Amino acid sequence: MTQAPTPTAETVRRLVRTLLPDQGGPEVTPAAEGPGHSAWWVGTRHVLRLATDRDASARQRRELRVRALVRPHTGVAVPTSVAHGEWAAGLGYTLDTRLPGTTGEAPDVSALGEADLATLLTGLREVPVRQAESLGVPRVAPRSLEALRAAAATAADRLAEDDEFDPARLAQLTAPAGRQLVPQPGAAVLVHHNLSGDHLVVSGEGRVRGVLGWAEAVVGDPAEDIASLAVAVGAPAAVRAATLAGYGARPCLRGLWLARCDTLTRLADGLQGRDRTSPPVLRARLRRAWEAILLERITELPDDDAP
Repeated sequence: MTQAPTPTAETVRRLVRTLLPDQGGPEVTPAAEGPGHSAWWVGTRHVLRLATDRDASARQRRELRVRALVRPHTGVAVPTSVAHGEWAAGLGYTLDTRLPGTTGEAPDVSALGEADLATLLTGLREVPVRQAESLGVPRVAPRSLEALRAAAATAADRLAEDDEFDPARLAQLTAPAGRQLVPQPGAAVLVHHNLSGDHLVVSGEGRVRGVLGWAEAVVGDPAEDIASLAVAVGAPAAVRAATLAGYGARPCLRGLWLARCDTLTRLADGLQGRDRTSPPVLRARLRRAWEAILLERITELPDDDAP
């Protein structure tokens, strides 16, 4: 099997000179790198994203289609590709506009920023599901909260040995409560599926000005996006945004427990070297997901709760 080429600064500069011939060769600097992709800042106005394997290239092509589909609905900015193609045989690139604002772990989102997130969640519910699937967006079944709770209980016991977490806190998620939080039929929507701080573009005033990272979008459980936001901005802010978007108790609580179970298992894995994210970051994410919310006091959920 032929090894895929590795993009270098010179590779990027040559490509940028062909894409932006009137800008005199803007400065290029590495932005991010990970499995399947390499991203570079191009001057102050663009970001160049290079796929480094064929699977990533396919996801990138689908992402461009998804961004075009969601742009009229999101209410917040979505990057626009000013050029796209192949930078090497079978390996794609896209040169995107750079959205004003910053990204990063634990963004400081204001009350108006929470309203922006609500607008985003509302818009995702309005995207035609069949149209998304026709673009190649996969449909994903809801995860089993029972299975997640079992894995989280094992992780909580491991964390208790290091005084990292009190397993008694997980007792709030009882088996009957988990059964109540199964998604209602017909609840599937377009889900961003990775609303992390790295994908939320936030202004200095705490407004959410854009959303990046649409390559992992799926048709599925809207609670997954609520869960991502609980990890990124804290459980109370995530639930407030979801409630403003019209979601009821069931999806909000389900998203809360998805986030809590995930952060427990990831921290346990991280402390044993099985997660590449640093333990301090994993601890902070767990703290945000486990922030208390008043909605947890609800013991009975109506059958006609919002999707």
